This record gives sequence, C-alpha cells and structure tokens, in this order.
Amino acid sequence: MLLFAYLVLYFLLVFVLRSLLLWKKTGINPLTFNKTDDAHGFNSKVFTLITFLELIVVGIYAFKSDWYEYLLPFWCIENSTSQKIGWTLLFLSLIVVWISQSQMANSWRIGIDENNKTKLVTNGMFSISRNPIFLGIMIANIGLFLVIPNAFTLLIISLSTISINTQIRLEEEFLKREFENDYLEYAKKVRRWI
Repeated sequence: MLLFAYLVLYFLLVFVLRSLLLWKKTGINPLTFNKTDDAHGFNSKVFTLITFLELIVVGIYAFKSDWYEYLLPFWCIENSTSQKIGWTLLFLSLIVVWISQSQMANSWRIGIDENNKTKLVTNGMFSISRNPIFLGIMIANIGLFLVIPNAFTLLIISLSTISINTQIRLEEEFLKREFENDYLEYAKKVRRWI
C-alpha cells in the first residue's frame, strides 16, 4: 500500500503539480507530446504504456497480493537490503527530478515544444548531466525493481531505457536546431547522463 501511495504521490508531484504550476505561471501547457505517427508521437504512447504498467504492477503488489505470483517475481533477490536500497533510490529520484524541474523553471516540458521559445538551461543539475530528469526517472525505475523485483518491473526498466534514450536523441536534434552553437558547446562540456 505504501509503495502505491508513493507512486501516485510521485506522479502527482512531478507531472501533475509541476504541469499545473507552469501552466498557471505562463499559460503554456507543458505536455507537448503529439499524437502523430512520428518518433515523438510513438514515444508518447510508450511513456503512457509504461505509466499504466507501473500503476497496474504496483497496484497488484499493494492490493491483490494473491495475484503477485503472476508478475513472475524474482524471489532470489527479494530481501530487506534490496528493498532499503530501492526505497533510497525512489526518494533520491524524487529529489533529483524535482530539483531539476525547478531549475528548468519555465523551460520545463514533457516532450518537445516546437511552438514556444525556451531558454537553454545549463546550470545546477544540468551542469552535471544534460538529462537529470531522465536520469532521475531511470533511478526510480531501478528503485522500483529493487523494492518489488519481478519480470514486469524489469520490463519497465527495459522499455524506459529504450524510450528515454530515443527521447533524448529526439530532444538533442531539436536543441541543436534551436540553440545551435550554444547547445553544441554545452554538449561538449556536459555528458548526456553523468
């Protein structure tokens, strides 16, 4: 039950609340994924699938423990040490994502915003990683796997790794067009992940 409550709180804080705050402050909807059949639109569908998969898996773990065996748990790595490390990573993820979103301020978006000009953010967490929000999300996925290691949380890590790496490359191409030499210089100084 605690894990499900945490996951809902996580989504509310880093996606819903953050989106509402930005929209209220700027009038801009930060959700910029499109519904087209290009790579950006396809990736939005994958992100949505991952989100629902996380909620279903954690919901089964929290509310239907007799169904948990159908998630193909990895009993051999389920122990209190792994769970403590997993919870630490989940909390670390929330901190990294929240701080990174705060540092992006009005430039934060979910997806690529072709219509509204933003600033290139290179300070704070972005001086350590070009993608600290995605890094934080990956940390959360690993944490979730360590708390409830099963085939589906491993699938979440796999799908997220592919989808996030695809999104990063799409965003990098956009940032090269948008900020040209400023982005290229930034990319030379700061690594993609860490």
